[in-house]
Amino acid sequence: MADPYSTLGVSRGASEDEVKKAYRKLAKELHPDRNKDNPKAAERFSIVTQAYDLLMDKDKRARFDRGEIEGEGNPTSPCGAGFGGARGGPQGGFRPGGGGFDFGGGGGGEPDMGDIFEGLFGGRPGGGFGGQQGGGFSSGFGRRPPPAKGANIAYRLRVPFEDAAALKPQRIQLRDGGTIDLKLPKGVDTGTQMRLAGKGDAGPGGNGDAIVTIEIEPHRFYSRDGDNIRLDLPITLKEAVEGASVRVPTPEGAVMLTVPKGASSGMTLRLKGRGFHGKAGRGDQLVTLMVDLPKDDAQLAEFVAQWTPSGNPRAPLGV
Repeated sequence: MADPYSTLGVSRGASEDEVKKAYRKLAKELHPDRNKDNPKAAERFSIVTQAYDLLMDKDKRARFDRGEIEGEGNPTSPCGAGFGGARGGPQGGFRPGGGGFDFGGGGGGEPDMGDIFEGLFGGRPGGGFGGQQGGGFSSGFGRRPPPAKGANIAYRLRVPFEDAAALKPQRIQLRDGGTIDLKLPKGVDTGTQMRLAGKGDAGPGGNGDAIVTIEIEPHRFYSRDGDNIRLDLPITLKEAVEGASVRVPTPEGAVMLTVPKGASSGMTLRLKGRGFHGKAGRGDQLVTLMVDLPKDDAQLAEFVAQWTPSGNPRAPLGV
């Protein structure tokens, strides 16, 4: 996979918020639901998600920045280009015709193998080979790396808007056929990731993890504003003029709201604690009143014909 920074179009010093913003933009463009006839978009979506997963994992991001792993999360070669292939000459390398390795330096003596491997694998308190004074590697050269864990498995979980606001547990089916009920965290948003330890592929060093990326579904009449929820609420002319107590939907059921006398379209009322659960507390539901005038209402037409309103509602606009 390409450099994850390039894949998302962000700099190496990008913050988590910048990474999230870039990912959301690309995810909206490339999501399989919006590109059912474009398999390349689905492939690109997978690559973008993999890049996002790596950069949002602080440990993996740091290891990638240090060159310890590749963009796909696989370890890079520990020795890099240390032996330089089969080049000969003063820079060292393998001498095809001369028998063995030429370690450079121009001298004719035998190379100090301890010095060479000390540079590659660390210091040697006592020098020599085998950890003994005068002979061997004290750095542990030749030790086998620990067995690798199995690969992580990526999942995407679509969560209904109202469930996300109320933090209702969500059930996800794993690739092995099992199911898990997830408890959504406070501050959940599209792009939030949850790690299920040991639910990935099996490996000699143990199972990998399952990485679940949350996607909150849009709602037909709610919209999100940070931790607040916004709703446009239609009311009748009579309710606006006289005031009324009306039912208002919220993610956890309808509640009663008092409309003040003389309310007009655009007035916003607040329902405390009916928004999303944020990390610093719960947001509110902001209800904007919209006066709904009926069409072809004879009584209303007759009333308006005899009514002369006072004042100019456009006076604040200077007209």
